[in-house]
Amino acid sequence: MRIVLDTNVLISGIYFSGLPGKILQAWCSGNLQLVASIEILEEYLNVAERLANRYDDVEYKGILGSIVENSQLVQTPDLPEPVCDDADDDKFLACALASNTNIIISGDSDLLKVSGYCGIQVLTPKMFVSEYLAETG
Repeated sequence: MRIVLDTNVLISGIYFSGLPGKILQAWCSGNLQLVASIEILEEYLNVAERLANRYDDVEYKGILGSIVENSQLVQTPDLPEPVCDDADDDKFLACALASNTNIIISGDSDLLKVSGYCGIQVLTPKMFVSEYLAETG
């Protein structure tokens, strides 16, 4: 199953574990395929580096390197018009559209509000884990 991960989910998984950590573990186990764009990867790196100063005991470079190497990278055109209240979140929708991926996992209220846009489901980590990962164990 292919998914797009919002930055908040990826960073939570790396730094704080919990349900986002379970999603990353499912990806590491080969049960999920991550899809990303250059813009998304840059945001992942920028946020991880900012947090690294506060959480210097967390090794984020290995997981980000693995994501860069093992994600399906897509080139995303701009959306014809802004969709999210925060236009910066549109890159996740554009990535899903460009890759024909129908699930974005996010805790961002601006993205969650547009769930259903062009058939793309935006699910919280809790919703995704209970609906999809519980089935695969």
